[in-house]
Formats: sequence, structure tokens, C-alpha cells
Amino acid sequence: MSMIRLENLVKRFGAFTALKTMDLTIADGEFVALLGPSGCGKSTTMNMIAGMETPSEGRIL
Repeated sequence: MSMIRLENLVKRFGAFTALKTMDLTIADGEFVALLGPSGCGKSTTMNMIAGMETPSEGRIL
């Protein structure tokens, strides 16, 4: 059984905060979609989960 857990995840690019504190748990077999307007942090979140970006704060398990 595997899952993805985001705890207090924050991403900043200099003075710009791309993602404010985010908590999310995705259980094994669960289907999740990230929806929102342009610039809300969807791609940044996925890039951190994929390991292409490192979180400024928090952790990904």
C-alpha cells in the first residue's frame, strides 16, 4: 500500500510565494485532480511531487 502525503508544503521563488501552506493526503488507489485558476500553484505542486522542485518548507512523504 502506498500513498502521497503533503505536510505544510510551501514554495517560494524569491519574494513570490507560489504555494502557501498546503496539506493533502492521497490514498492508495485514489484519483485526485488539482483544479484552480492560473497561478494558484497546481504545476508547482506537481513539480515538487515529481522531484523537479524542492519545497521551501514542509515535506512530501
